[in-house]
Amino acid sequence: MSTKLVIVESPAKARTINKYLGNDYEVMASYGHVRDLVAREGAVDPEQGFEMHYTVVERNAKQVDAIAKATRKAEAVYLATDPDREGEAISWHLHELLRERGVLDGKPVHRVVFYEITKGAIQEAIEHPRGLSDDLVNAQQARRALDYLVGFNLSPLLWRKITSGLSAGRVQSPALRMIVEREQEIEAFVPREYWSVEADLQREGHDFVGRLQQLDGGKVEQFTITDGETAETAGRRILAAAGAASDTPLGEPLPESGRGELVVTRVEKKQRRRNPSAPFITSTLQQEASRKLRFSAQQTMRIAQQLYEGVDTGSGTVGLITYMRTDSVNLSQEAIQSLRAVIEKRFGPEKLPKQAHQYRTRAKNAQEAHEGIRPTDAARAPEQLKGYLSDDQYRLYDLIWKRTVACQMIHATIDTVSVDLAAGEVANFRATGSTIRDPGFMAVYQDGGDDRAADGNERILPPLSEGDRIPLLALRPEQHFTEPPPRYSEASLVRALEEYGIGRPSTYAAIISTLQTRNYVTLENRRFQPTDTGRVVARFLTEHFDRYVDYEFTAKLEDRLDAVSRGENDWVPVLEEFWKPFRERVEEKQQVSRSDVMKARELGTDPKSGRPVSARLGRYGPFAQIGTRDDEEKPKFASLRPGQSIETITLEEALALFTLPRDLGTTPDGLPLSVNIGRFGPYVRFGDQFASLKKDDDPYSIDRETALQRVEEKKENIAKRTIQSFDDGALTVMKGRFGPYVTDGRKRARVPKDQDAESLTKAQCQTLVDEAPEPKGRGGTKRKSTSGRKTASKGGGKRSSGS
Repeated sequence: MSTKLVIVESPAKARTINKYLGNDYEVMASYGHVRDLVAREGAVDPEQGFEMHYTVVERNAKQVDAIAKATRKAEAVYLATDPDREGEAISWHLHELLRERGVLDGKPVHRVVFYEITKGAIQEAIEHPRGLSDDLVNAQQARRALDYLVGFNLSPLLWRKITSGLSAGRVQSPALRMIVEREQEIEAFVPREYWSVEADLQREGHDFVGRLQQLDGGKVEQFTITDGETAETAGRRILAAAGAASDTPLGEPLPESGRGELVVTRVEKKQRRRNPSAPFITSTLQQEASRKLRFSAQQTMRIAQQLYEGVDTGSGTVGLITYMRTDSVNLSQEAIQSLRAVIEKRFGPEKLPKQAHQYRTRAKNAQEAHEGIRPTDAARAPEQLKGYLSDDQYRLYDLIWKRTVACQMIHATIDTVSVDLAAGEVANFRATGSTIRDPGFMAVYQDGGDDRAADGNERILPPLSEGDRIPLLALRPEQHFTEPPPRYSEASLVRALEEYGIGRPSTYAAIISTLQTRNYVTLENRRFQPTDTGRVVARFLTEHFDRYVDYEFTAKLEDRLDAVSRGENDWVPVLEEFWKPFRERVEEKQQVSRSDVMKARELGTDPKSGRPVSARLGRYGPFAQIGTRDDEEKPKFASLRPGQSIETITLEEALALFTLPRDLGTTPDGLPLSVNIGRFGPYVRFGDQFASLKKDDDPYSIDRETALQRVEEKKENIAKRTIQSFDDGALTVMKGRFGPYVTDGRKRARVPKDQDAESLTKAQCQTLVDEAPEPKGRGGTKRKSTSGRKTASKGGGKRSSGS
């Protein structure tokens, strides 16, 4: 019996959907993309109208064969990949592959889309198919072609001018520039001193605080008081004006007999509303999950994918949330009615607004047919699912459920009070407070940036009226310094990318991941810091490819690509306009010398040798250098320590790097003892043997006792692994990860399976070692003999000087 073939992207989704369709349907997974550009130059040919040459993705080749085989037997094909550009492209590639293999034979091919994996949504999609969207396919192809052309032309330039393994991307590079520029702002920041003056006040046992607002009739701004002397003078005058004991040290409690008082001159009460936030879209979900759950963008999307594709809730697998790659905040009328029913039942009819809230999508290209990220069934509360979800799944579902329910609840009503209090004619203070009259939606959910809970944590003022005289408990001048802008977190970087119009919902996680994978940035205390490699790449691109890392240019290009998806632009002219000036710029910059790109930062002069000291980036990372390659004596090199940067390291810090290797005397049995840093990290050397230092061991400060402890640990480890030893360890039989082996310290020979490692003679061991191949060095070449090896410079191994 022939069947109808439904093709989705993931096997999890296939299993879920298969339960919703009858025996007339077979559901198969494509496992993501089935075709991609061939991995060679010319995969996109600008001379032939940007013709693109594809090949089957190797890891999915067998699955494509299986899909083709199933298609041959099917009466119709339903392409049910994700409802976005990438999903549309996968469906198109599947269609092209099946057509080229001649297995369609005029069979109907339908494109179906659904935004939630529920029985109703699946059946509705199957009953109302459409054709493939050329506009969405062309938009995806244009993006893929641009990414290829940028990467395939710019990345090799980075390899030649900086170091191998680097990459540049159309969207990745402006994101890197953001992080680097923020770090430069922080480094260039000069703190400014300023002072505030606060009054500790009390009314009927209720303490509260007033902040100085006016002094001698003038408004007190941030930098009105900029030093301690001015603050002291102002404080003394205020105490005198308030009738307080002016000889009491400022900041200390005033004696009860000399407190003085401030007079209430104005009381203003207001009531304001706070409205709930819109349902989640991809970017806001990533931001909130980062702030509240401490999830990375990738982690958020991975868990959301699991909730979308389906979880077994005891009565079968069901998709718990709608599609998570969306920039629309729209909700279907069916979803809104379901939410209102849940709100009325759980929180009471008084928590429902008369009219359902409607949210307007800010994104220019958002498709209102899409929805915001919401539960597929609002009645499925988080606590009902807790036993079926992992901890992370539960936490993310709980976040989505609460945000969605809250978006259809009434506003929060907040009473605010502002009180002015005078100290004679000299000064005026202001105290503010707020109470939540009705928490409304805040009883369910608050944004990560507004976590003042509706549980009594608000600032509350006592009842006050004009003319009241309030005791002054203390007057506190406090010193402050302005702070630099904060480094980007994942949440704030996603928000900045979204605000600039750089990238799209499905790309944010990939952008962040690539920056970390390429070692352009590190994540320290959940904040991004650029590495020296990232700084050099950003500087090179900003100086030589300024247009292509320009935020406005990148955003406008995104808009033009969005217009392609709407059918407003043809994709080829968009690429032509980009390609010609870009290619010319790449050709022009081939002439830039590597030394110009890898500019050294001069730190000063080495007092011992009188030679210049510089910090620079080499092929193996950042390092300090004493001397230049033009000197008669060869330069000395030393790798920078973790946390050090060529942009900020001082001369003193750089010179300290050259104290390695450190001589620690001898071991108890008379072997020379020293510490150094090698290719595989810091180590202690005893005689001709080596022992790695532990993570917290600092080679620049480790003492002899700790170094000897590492030596003993190494000896104990060797003893545990040693099966036999000859000539005081010159020839040993050892336990290895893949079985026993014989070594003379340079060569290794595996013990044959038919021989007993414990019974080998010295002669047998020597024969095995003699017959073993020479060990290979870097790049697969045989190592040179020790006598022919160049001696490493003091303080570090051989590296490119870049001078």
